[in-house]
Amino acid sequence: MKIAVMGAGSIGGYFGGMMARDGHDVTLIARGEHLDAIRRDGLRMQTEAGDFVVSCSATDNPADVGPVDLALLTTKTYHNAVAVPAMAPMVGSGSAVLCLQNGVDSFQPLLDSFPDATVLPGAAYIEAGRLGPGVVRQAGPVVRIVTGPVRGADPSHGQRAEEICAAFRAAGVPADASDDIAVTLWTKFLFIATMAGTSSLAREYINELLPRPEWRKIIVGCMEEIERAGRASGVDLAQGIVPDTLRYIEEGGAAMRSSMHADLMAGRPMELETLNGAVARAGEAAGVPTPINDVIYAALKPYAAGRS
Repeated sequence: MKIAVMGAGSIGGYFGGMMARDGHDVTLIARGEHLDAIRRDGLRMQTEAGDFVVSCSATDNPADVGPVDLALLTTKTYHNAVAVPAMAPMVGSGSAVLCLQNGVDSFQPLLDSFPDATVLPGAAYIEAGRLGPGVVRQAGPVVRIVTGPVRGADPSHGQRAEEICAAFRAAGVPADASDDIAVTLWTKFLFIATMAGTSSLAREYINELLPRPEWRKIIVGCMEEIERAGRASGVDLAQGIVPDTLRYIEEGGAAMRSSMHADLMAGRPMELETLNGAVARAGEAAGVPTPINDVIYAALKPYAAGRS
């Protein structure tokens, strides 16, 4: 396949690098020193399965790429206003666009911009980071992609999702196609939005908060609000999702870290609109009160664009 990755940092770099290693024609959209290093030395990947260097194309101009079979969108969601229009030269009527961003509605701008393409919302489960220009690090035993068509899409979109997942699996990336991707997105969203929102509000890690009764009540309440908003939005979430998610966080312990909390503490922009802001919007649209998420959103909004 001819593949392009819009946002070839940690997650995009890893998935793009794995596909390039398997022989696909991959172009990474990058910039600055990261772009220069990939062009000069290749993409250096440090993974749990071993370290290796991948040779692949890289550019800062999507017009250089042309229409692709598969485009991955892996930028932070606050870049979508720029990133999605920039993808236009790479997305034709025969292209599939896989959105692997946080949130439950991050793929919507792709639907609006590319109505003739196969837009596939997805969830990525991976711990990855960029160690420096041209260097991507994947850590931990969990690497997985789940994707599937939006509700009401042409049946061919489901088949396309199956084919793309098969290609990822052949490249060594576990991937599954879902016939109800909304459940997958909201299940991950309940975990991410709760951990990110509460830890950012407190300026502490969630493993430090959970042992305190007053914070445990807020964390559980945040999850319950998201569950109610999801169900009211027509998403058939699993029974017991809140205690199951709470158990998952407790078992993860000190290993649980939120990128939004890290961005806040470093003065960088945050995905607040994508996470707790999205909970508030979904609740309002469905007529479900979300007071804890409303407070998180209001308290963090002054910092959402980042501060020096």
